[in-house]
Amino acid sequence: MKNQLWITGLIIIFFGLSSNIALAQDTTLKEDGFVYLFNGENWDGWNLKLRNGDSEMAKKVYAIEDGIVHVFKDFPDSLNLNTGENGTHGLFFTKKKYGKYILRFEYKWGKKIANNFDQWQYDAGCYYHVYDDKIWPKGNEYQIRYNHIANKNHTGDFWAAGTTLDWYSGDGKTFLLPSEGGKKFEQKKNELHGSGKAKYNALNEEWNECEIIVMGNKYVIHKLNGEIVNMATDLSVSEGVIGFQSETAEIYYRNIKIKEFNRVVPMRKFLKD
Repeated sequence: MKNQLWITGLIIIFFGLSSNIALAQDTTLKEDGFVYLFNGENWDGWNLKLRNGDSEMAKKVYAIEDGIVHVFKDFPDSLNLNTGENGTHGLFFTKKKYGKYILRFEYKWGKKIANNFDQWQYDAGCYYHVYDDKIWPKGNEYQIRYNHIANKNHTGDFWAAGTTLDWYSGDGKTFLLPSEGGKKFEQKKNELHGSGKAKYNALNEEWNECEIIVMGNKYVIHKLNGEIVNMATDLSVSEGVIGFQSETAEIYYRNIKIKEFNRVVPMRKFLKD
């Protein structure tokens, strides 16, 4: 009888611990706070837009394949190459505006090229704080680009289109953290190069992990594969929709997710990370 009670007690303890572990795991998942912006199945919550205004073509440019967005999937290589037409330039935009958040996504390059590839080699990007979703939009861009001619990666560069921000650099040409001697260049716009220090995958069919940490108009940090590659403060825009580009090359996007905040998290937390 005592043995039976002892065994019963062990069973109760075991299942109790198992439940607590499961609960802890579930809580951890919830506390992580990220939700998927793209559900991998359809375009619920998104608007698709091309320069040529063809909404049916847009559904083909942004093909959904095994939960991934495959840009130019069923299009021929060298589509409208260097013709100046560029009709398939465009973005898929969120319908909702966002202000304070961490955005994460992954991308990899395909093999096809298109449009004005001669000017902007392997070019795409992620726009945020977009306040005018025309092609091209007004907002800030996390550039996604690889120049195979110069063997130089530009992913994480800023393109401040119709916006301004305070940017940090040692030489006025590339980003440098203030803690490493970067000086503030006030209210810059257009193209602002990242540090170029991060490891990256170009034409090897491997994925890159991207992260945009933005807190309204206070600051923004661009990361590539875990490395800070660009940063700015005092943004001229505090919120907007988010968009991902089709531009001059075949590209894949996946794991697009976001974690929102209802208050500004101090920058030092992310600089330590």
